[in-house]
Amino acid sequence: MSIRGLKKKQPKTFKVKVITMDAEMEFSCEMKWKGKDLFDLVCRALGLRETWFFGLQYTIKGMTTWLKMDKKVLDQEIPKEDPVSFRFLAKFYPEKVEEELLQEVTQHLFFLQVKKQILDEEIYCSPEATVLLASYAVQAKYGDYDPNFHEPGFLAQDELLPESVLRQYQMTADMWEEKISAWYAEHRGIARDEAEMNYLKIAQDLEMYGVNYFPIAQNKSDKDLLLGVDAKGIHIYSINNRLSPNKSFEWSAIRNISYSEKELTIKPLDKKAEVFKFFSSQLKVNKLILQLCIGNHDLFMRRRKVDSIEIQQMKAQAREEKARKKLETQRLAREKQLREEAERAKEELERRLFQLEDEARQANEALLLSQETAELLAEKAQIAKEEAKLLAQNAAEAEQERQRLEIAALKTKEEKCLMEQKMREAELIAVKLVKESDRRAKEAEHLKQDLHEAREAERKAKQKLLDVTRLNYPHVARYHPHSSADTRDVNFDKGSVKMDLKELDLKRLSFEIERERLDYLEKSKKFEDQLKELKSEIRALKREEKQTGLYSHWNEVLGSLDCSVGNAPSRMKTFEAGDRLNINLQKAFPVHPLNATSSWPCTNKNPHTVSVEKSTFQTNTLVACRVGTGSRKQTIKVQQHDSDVIYI
Repeated sequence: MSIRGLKKKQPKTFKVKVITMDAEMEFSCEMKWKGKDLFDLVCRALGLRETWFFGLQYTIKGMTTWLKMDKKVLDQEIPKEDPVSFRFLAKFYPEKVEEELLQEVTQHLFFLQVKKQILDEEIYCSPEATVLLASYAVQAKYGDYDPNFHEPGFLAQDELLPESVLRQYQMTADMWEEKISAWYAEHRGIARDEAEMNYLKIAQDLEMYGVNYFPIAQNKSDKDLLLGVDAKGIHIYSINNRLSPNKSFEWSAIRNISYSEKELTIKPLDKKAEVFKFFSSQLKVNKLILQLCIGNHDLFMRRRKVDSIEIQQMKAQAREEKARKKLETQRLAREKQLREEAERAKEELERRLFQLEDEARQANEALLLSQETAELLAEKAQIAKEEAKLLAQNAAEAEQERQRLEIAALKTKEEKCLMEQKMREAELIAVKLVKESDRRAKEAEHLKQDLHEAREAERKAKQKLLDVTRLNYPHVARYHPHSSADTRDVNFDKGSVKMDLKELDLKRLSFEIERERLDYLEKSKKFEDQLKELKSEIRALKREEKQTGLYSHWNEVLGSLDCSVGNAPSRMKTFEAGDRLNINLQKAFPVHPLNATSSWPCTNKNPHTVSVEKSTFQTNTLVACRVGTGSRKQTIKVQQHDSDVIYI
């Protein structure tokens, strides 16, 4: 056979473009193909077995119609295009999507078509239901919600809500996305086919789901009604209300449907019931209405019959497929869970590794720091060791100093005790001297009185002698008035034995007084020597124990001495001069008034008169006192040094 012969036998074709809800396909069709041939080719290409729900739709002269299966494609009134375009869409809708839609591809095509009808507002849906349906659509497209992956704005390019709903509420896209994401997060674990089925189960309860609307009129001039055809029957609506039908005819209650040109007649099964007649705009519309009524009625009757072998096989396969998918889903869920756990474990291990690396780095830094610290501590230890040696040496020296101080303290204590003993002895001597001075003052007073009595007696004797002389020798007295003293002396030498006796007594008394004076001078000299010795010891102790409390103790002892000496007769404490001077008795012994010539205590009957001259120097205080009785006066110098000892 020649090549020319082969070319003659090749059938002629034309191109067809079929647009599904998610794809476009092109086919080469033979000129003699009927509509069913093209439809079967498309179903085979899609892997679709539930073909009774679908059809090929096209638009001609502004009217939408369906390709007839029993006529040739080219014989029908189709668009004159190259390629010829058809839309593969669901022509009839199931009553219960979960029971009737067996294949996943069928379910997916229905989901896409219903979703588009809702977004295009061909099916009315409330705003709350649209948000829920949008969340299932997002679950079917994106899978489980992951906040780390699905960041805000990931739905910005998706059309999920009808325009009427967006206009109804003054909400931003971010606010709508937040609402949808809140529902979307609750659908975790739902597979794509399950999410699409949940979408369809909600959509099938909507009033406009699966309804094909046609304008009709009860007479030829008006168009005030809508006729709706769906899987349950025929419904009559008012022109402004597509949700609630005014009248409904179920398929089980319809006996016959027929048309004559533009008139369409619906005869109920009940013969007594009224026949419903209406008019459409075109004859083609009546043909399309009748075609949809026949298809929906056939499906209605098929659902109420026993399933054919093919349907039973398909349902069994669908059940097996669902079981397999369920197991696969469970396996995938387990694997996903294990993968998530593994990822979490990996993240935990990575975090732990990072933590360990951080700890190791910190440990290395701490080790370097500890090494530096150890070197620094070693240097400090060496310094501390040297300081310890120095401190030990200082401690030894301090111990030696302490022992020396203890010895010095013991020595000082002994010296203090000795000094206190000497102080007590000096106090006793001072008290004794004061008592002796007082006693001798009293004796001097008695002697003074005796001397006064003797002189008074002498005066009386001389007066008596003078009186006797005048009586016996009046001429002597009369002629020698200016020589009475000499005469008295002569007569005294010659005539009075009693006077001689009294003079002997006076001499004897003077002798005793002189002897006692010498004893007192000797004792005073001895006491002065003791005071000088005591002063030198006090000065030595004061230099050594200047920081102790011994000095105050000495002042107290000296004060007690002053108080004891201060109990002397008041006549020994009176000084008279241009001003009066009170000598500090807490720092010196009291100044005893002495006789001008013999250092004996004054025996004047009158109180002692002392003339004081005071001169102040940088290191001592000198007090000059003029002491005496009557015209006999001398100066006694009292000098006070830094050693708090008064020299007399």
